[in-house]
Amino acid sequence: MPFAIPPYTSLRDTLLRDLKNQLPDADIGPDSDFFVRASATANAVEGLYQHQSWLVRQIFPDSADRDYLELHARVRGLARKPAVAAQGTLRLNGTPGAKAPAGIAAKLGSQRYTTSAAATLDAAGSAVVTAQADLAGVAGNADPDSPLDLTAAPAGFASQARIVAMSGGVDEESDAELLARLLELIRRPPAGGNRADYRRWALETPGVSAAYVYPLRRGLGTVDVVVTAAGDLPSPATLAAVQAHIDELRPVTAKNCLVLAPTPKVVDVAVNVELSGLTLAAAQAQIAAGLADYFTQLAPGDSAIRSRLEALVSDISGVVDRQLLQPSANVKPVSDETKVEWVRLGRVTVSLIPKEDK
Repeated sequence: MPFAIPPYTSLRDTLLRDLKNQLPDADIGPDSDFFVRASATANAVEGLYQHQSWLVRQIFPDSADRDYLELHARVRGLARKPAVAAQGTLRLNGTPGAKAPAGIAAKLGSQRYTTSAAATLDAAGSAVVTAQADLAGVAGNADPDSPLDLTAAPAGFASQARIVAMSGGVDEESDAELLARLLELIRRPPAGGNRADYRRWALETPGVSAAYVYPLRRGLGTVDVVVTAAGDLPSPATLAAVQAHIDELRPVTAKNCLVLAPTPKVVDVAVNVELSGLTLAAAQAQIAAGLADYFTQLAPGDSAIRSRLEALVSDISGVVDRQLLQPSANVKPVSDETKVEWVRLGRVTVSLIPKEDK
């Protein structure tokens, strides 16, 4: 049974009671000196109780504050993973044959990207160059074909560019994520290279938010590790870092370990609905949000269940009826020795049920 910390008033009244027992003639009224002294003492004692409670919370990692959580992790050889900048490629355009060194800066809203390789425009006046976000974090991730503005376009280059791919940006590891890794290590200590070890090794690498282990997927002695970054695909640099880290730690008797990114399998969802007290625009927003939350929870290799999608739509207040047109069946991703597909949400189309179908 936990110890019940007495409140301030109880502490003060206890002091006054003991004083009255020792000095029956003492004045302990609200305007007396004894009452003032007892109040001050009770306040100090209450603060000591609160400090002791805070100290107890720091003893256990799952209730410790940020700084003390890091101390618990440090004892186990863990450190908070830093933020990682998004990496990818940009498409530059301009006069065929034009050349520019690395370091071209481009902006997408408040985000800034810098090329890391020299660019030479081909006969079509186009070049794809590697680049990365100037600031680390998920904010640097961007959708393909997003337009960019070059801050200072070199001679022969257009001032507009586009993103080919830009992913792998991850924020600094949160307290909850660090605690999860620490508890995983405590509950599943190193075991000579079992499934949990490979997952932990992958999660130790900055830029990795989740890891999924597939033993023996390519035969005896093989282990495949699929990693993701903040709900998105990891960058090639992150994959290389995870591969190097695991190769350094894995048992020498293991034949081969392959670190790879999942292959996105985009699924469009189309549904007709009958509404009551809800506009079509509001229904579209709520359905899209519910579906996005469902697909976010799917791990690589997980199927998207059609009946669950129907239930998500039906559970929205104001939806009287629904007809799920797409997908027409459960979406089962491929998970074999060639790839591991990851079911992702594509376009969401919401329309009213035609009158003839009601």
